[in-house]
Amino acid sequence: MAVVAVYSVKGGVGKTTMAANLAWCSAEISCRSTLLWDLDASGGASFLLGVEPRKKKVATSVFALERDPEKLIRTTGYRRLDVLPADETIRALENQFMDIGKRKRLAKIAAQLGKDYERIIFDCPPVLNETSAQVVRAADLIIVPLPPSPLSARAFDRVVEEVKANTSRHPPILPVLSMLDLRRTLHRSAREENPDWPSIPQASAAEQCAVHQQPVGAFAPRSPAARSFQHLWTAIERKLAKRK
Repeated sequence: MAVVAVYSVKGGVGKTTMAANLAWCSAEISCRSTLLWDLDASGGASFLLGVEPRKKKVATSVFALERDPEKLIRTTGYRRLDVLPADETIRALENQFMDIGKRKRLAKIAAQLGKDYERIIFDCPPVLNETSAQVVRAADLIIVPLPPSPLSARAFDRVVEEVKANTSRHPPILPVLSMLDLRRTLHRSAREENPDWPSIPQASAAEQCAVHQQPVGAFAPRSPAARSFQHLWTAIERKLAKRK
């Protein structure tokens, strides 16, 4: 089992779209049993896979061990792909972690779920607090979406600082240029400066995920966006294969 966290301290970078599409790639391309764990109160990752929010607000109950997390998991319309949805109670998650006082509660629950799933994908909230610290401690690989801009570079530095501050084992960090538009000078410069980084193009197909409530590979499999997500997932699997 491996945990992949899609995380940024900056909102609006394509994080949720990336998390949902990578989870789909894990299930459909790698044929791995996959869980997309939505840790963002907006519930966007669940929505993108066509999973409607529950009426009862119980998302944080798994961390207090009040509910079996397996009972909250929802199936999707795709083989081998399930979702652990978020709801508004996730907004109180940091306080809950502080009250519990367990530095690796998220990691412990992920390990428990790993008995049934080969890959767990976190869609993380854009925060710097105990929730992000728990994510860092649980993750085997951290994916950081970075739209080409000076602010994004600063956000990446903050992620690196967060990782160093909260774990001694330093899970690898994979920066990804997101919403890349090579017609723009700044974007071309970012690509030239970081030629080895994976990239996801600014594409209407990716934006249509929310309209269709489907991953782009499901409704536009030959689009540049779909191919980019597939290439990114291949890079992720290669990094995971190098784990000691």
